[in-house]
Amino acid sequence: MAQQRKATKSIGVYELISDAKKTTSPRGKTIPDVCYYINYKLDGKLIWEKVGWMSEGYSEKLASIIRSERIRSIRHGEEIPQQKQKAPTFSCLAEKYLEWSSENKSRRGVEDRSRYENHLKDRFAEKYLDQISPFDLERMKSEMLKAGYAPKTVSHLLGLIRAMFNKAADWNLYQGPNPVRKVKMPIIQNTRDRFLTYEEADVLLSELKRDPRVKKEYRELKDPKLHDITLLSLHTGARASEIFNLKGHDIDFQNGLITLRDTKNTETRHIPMTNMVREMLKRRMPQEPSGYVFTDSKGRKMKEVSNAFDRVVSRLGFNNNVEDPRQRVVFHTCRHTFASWLAIQGTPLYTIAKLMGHKSISMSERYSHLSPDHKKESIGRLEQRIIAGKERCK
Repeated sequence: MAQQRKATKSIGVYELISDAKKTTSPRGKTIPDVCYYINYKLDGKLIWEKVGWMSEGYSEKLASIIRSERIRSIRHGEEIPQQKQKAPTFSCLAEKYLEWSSENKSRRGVEDRSRYENHLKDRFAEKYLDQISPFDLERMKSEMLKAGYAPKTVSHLLGLIRAMFNKAADWNLYQGPNPVRKVKMPIIQNTRDRFLTYEEADVLLSELKRDPRVKKEYRELKDPKLHDITLLSLHTGARASEIFNLKGHDIDFQNGLITLRDTKNTETRHIPMTNMVREMLKRRMPQEPSGYVFTDSKGRKMKEVSNAFDRVVSRLGFNNNVEDPRQRVVFHTCRHTFASWLAIQGTPLYTIAKLMGHKSISMSERYSHLSPDHKKESIGRLEQRIIAGKERCK
C-alpha cells in the first residue's frame, strides 16, 4: 500500500515518510527521508503543494513558513507559483518568431531562420525560456569565438535571441528577464583594408579560368562559372547573395544596366555593366526571363561561393603570412576592391554609396583616404588663397 501523507503539529503542513529514500539526521544517523506538503484554499478550491524533501534542506517549520507566505499572497491579491504561466520552450518561441519574421522582415527573415537552424537550435531548442541564463549565452559566445566564428556572427546570434525574448514579452508568452541584457557583445573589428590591385585581379581572374585537372599546360574550363561570378563582383560591387539572386529579367542589355533585387538593405539598385560583364552575361542568359543567371550543377539557384575560390587564392599566395582576418583575400574582397578602385579614380563618395547600396554615405567614408588627388587639390587651392591674401596685405 502506498504511503499516505500525515498531518504534522503545524496547521496545513503534512509529511510523507519514504520507504526507499534515505537521508542523514542532524546526529549523523541514517533515517528515512521525509517529503513535506502544504495545503491552502485558492478561489474556494483546496490546493496541495509539494514543498520538498528533508534531504534537500526542508523541514516542518520551513514548510509552515512557506504556507504562511502563500496565504498572505492570496489575501493581498498577489500571484503565487500555481498561478504563474509556465515559460515556453525556446523551440516553441522560435516557431512563432520565425513565422512572424518571414512575414514582417526584409528578405522574408531568411537570415533569422538560418542562424536559428545552424547555431541556436541544437543548443537551446529544448530549454524553457526561464532556463536560459546570461551564463549560457556567455558560454555560447566564448565557445563560438574559440571555434573561429567571427565576432559579427556571434553578435548577430545574440541580437536574434534578444529580439525573440522581446517578442515573447510583447506576445505575453513570457514576462521574465531578457538574458541578453547582461551579456557583453563581442567587439567587432571587421573593416577590410585589403583590396586587389588591377594586376592581382587580372591574375586571379585568369587563374579562375584555368582547368585545375591539367597540370602541364594552361587550359580553360568549359564553364568558368566561378570566374564569371568573381568578374561580376569586381565590376559591380555586388555581394555573392545579390549575384545568386540575378534572373534573366534583371539584365537590361539595351540600357546596359543590371538590377540587383532583394539586397541586404532591401533597396533595389541599378548598376551599369562594363563591356567585359556584358559579354559574359550574354553567354549566361537563361532561356526564361524568370530563370536564374547562375545555377549549380543541378540547375538550382546557387547558395554559396565554391571553396575553389579560396584554393586559387591560396595557390596564388595572396594570403601568405597574413594573420589578421581583415587583411585576408576572400570573395567579399572583390566587392571592397570595386569600391576602392572607384575611390582611387576620384569617384565622389555619394556615387560610391549609391553603387554599393550603402544606407548612408558614412559607410563609404572608409574609402576617402584612397582619393589623395582630391585632398592635394584642396590643399593646393587653400595655399593659393593664403598666398593671394599675403600679396594683398603687402
